[in-house]
Amino acid sequence: MPALSQLLDRRWRALLPSTISILEKLENEIDFSNSVPKKDLIFKAFECEPQDVSVVIFGQDPYPNDEHAMGLAFSVRREVDKLPSSLRNIFKELDEDIGGIPPHKGDLTYLSSQGVMLLNRGLTLDLKSKTSHPLWHQFTDEVAKELARLGAVGVFWGNQAQALARFFPKEKRIMSVHPSPLSAYRGFFGSKPFSAVNKILLSENKKAIVLTKQ
Repeated sequence: MPALSQLLDRRWRALLPSTISILEKLENEIDFSNSVPKKDLIFKAFECEPQDVSVVIFGQDPYPNDEHAMGLAFSVRREVDKLPSSLRNIFKELDEDIGGIPPHKGDLTYLSSQGVMLLNRGLTLDLKSKTSHPLWHQFTDEVAKELARLGAVGVFWGNQAQALARFFPKEKRIMSVHPSPLSAYRGFFGSKPFSAVNKILLSENKKAIVLTKQ
């Protein structure tokens, strides 16, 4: 398997040269046989043109199992039938916010294909300690800086994600608690992040994100 720095899409490597040394350290310090997602999925969120990202949704850590963690924050593979509770809460808020027919599968690549980047604060989770390597925070700091510079709208769910809001102008920050069952009723439900995103995009004469079932 190639090194982390080689797995990162070349377009992002060119944009983030300062992160190569961080990735080299992570390569030596992460036990990829005991972490999720699989190594070749870690940078799935980066399989896009940086300039095409109009929205970035920041989460916290990958799902803590191999069945769910697939490299896009909050997303699961299409064949997964039992959705994680955080994702169910996201779909519940989506329905309350904008209505329509919500997605019936947990694969959120339909969002990433529209310029929505789904990125966790930590990109891997150690299955023994249930923690993410702290160097990932340095990496996603640099990613957030670049996305803010490129004009993306930032959506920040949870305390770890909110630490990245400082890089974005206030008019492009959408923040709430994490959609997990432990916190969703303390500010995620009713936050209406999806309509807020599209309101900002339309105000900038950009294309709104199609959020409901196609």
